[in-house]
This record gives sequence, structure tokens and C-alpha cells, in this order.
Amino acid sequence: MPEKKSEFNVPPKKYHPKGLSILHEDQEIIVVDKAAGLLTMGSNSEKFRTAHYLLNEYVRRGNERSRNRVYIVHRLDRDTSGVIVFAKSERSKEFLQDNWKDFSKKYITLVHGTFEEKEGELSSYLVENKAFRMYSVKNPELGKFAKTGYKVMRESEKFSLLEIDLFTGRKHQIRVHLADEGHPVVGDQVYGSPDKLNKRLALHSASLTVKHPKSGKEMTFETKVPFYFKSILKS
Repeated sequence: MPEKKSEFNVPPKKYHPKGLSILHEDQEIIVVDKAAGLLTMGSNSEKFRTAHYLLNEYVRRGNERSRNRVYIVHRLDRDTSGVIVFAKSERSKEFLQDNWKDFSKKYITLVHGTFEEKEGELSSYLVENKAFRMYSVKNPELGKFAKTGYKVMRESEKFSLLEIDLFTGRKHQIRVHLADEGHPVVGDQVYGSPDKLNKRLALHSASLTVKHPKSGKEMTFETKVPFYFKSILKS
């Protein structure tokens, strides 16, 4: 029986970029699970070891003259792992960005301490200082509104594993809101205390629900809780 041909050319698995697990790919979008430590896009100090650069190389494999490329829709911090979607055309990029606030984004994080209220919402207005560090204020004229929902999934004497609903997409909002509550994210060297034992930031983009740019179909992409989080929780 002849092999069914794909609707578009997918490079062989041997060309898949390191640090990225491809969760879904079609003509309009590519969804990946990004490893912690990998930038989403280039910076002044790093232009090649990024998810954007690696995926551009990936989609061009097999045809050096190919004009295929991927477009950045949103970002994850270097030290945050998990689901991230890229577009394959300007049209798809604009569609996803225009509707971004209506999509569902869930994160998993491990934080210090335990909560009296096992479920709730945190909100504030966030401002960035000259050192590029975010902080909360109460004055809406000074900052941008940020809202974070949380739910305790599991806990030990020292740590809590949380599911996070991201209602707004402000820079570092999860980390700032949890630090404000006295429960900084494990491994957060900026908003928490220096931790020599757990240096990796325990923040993971676990689930993303979007509408497909072409079909309009709702699609959910999920990843598992990193083993690193579970190992610390049991320690």
C-alpha cells in the first residue's frame, strides 16, 4: 500500500532542533515544548541558540533556497519551559496575536511554603524599574493591570505545586505575584532568595488552548509536569 503523502513537507526527525520537542505542526502553526535555558528569540548576546532561530533552520531543512520561516507570536522567559506556539505566516501570526487575550494559558509552578487558601486570584498593577525588575503597585496610573489565578495541586511541608491560570500576560507576573504573597517560585534568583540547591526556575507552561488561524478549530496542547518539580516536592 503506498505511503500517504503529507500536505506539506516535514523535515525528518533527525533534523528536529535540540531543546525543542515538536507537539504539533501544520501549514499554519508549529507548537513546541521548549526546554528551560533556551531563549524564545534572539538578544544582543545570543542570536543563534534560540527557539526562533532553531525553528527557522528546521523548517528550511532540505531546501536551502526555501523561504519558509516561523513568526514569533508570544514569548517564554529563558528559564521557563513548556508550550509555545509559532506561526508560519504573517496572517497566522496576526490572527493569533489579535485573539491572544481570549486563549487559555495554564502554567505549573513549584513555590516555597504552603497556602491557607488553596485556590484564589492575585492581582496588582505592575511596573518595571530601571534594572528591568517588575514590582507591584496599587495605583492604576503607574502600572499595567495583571491578574493571576492559582490552585494548589499538591503540597509538602516546605513546598506547594500550583496550577496557574494566566488571565493577563504581563512580564514576570506569575513570579511577582507569588513573591508578593511570600511564596516565591523555587529557583527564582530575582524575586526569591538565592537557592544553591535548586537553581532551575520551577515554572512551566503546561497547557495552551488556541483557535487555529485557518480552520478556527479550538486546539489544546499539553505537556507533563517536569520530573524536576516532583523530585523537589518529595525531598
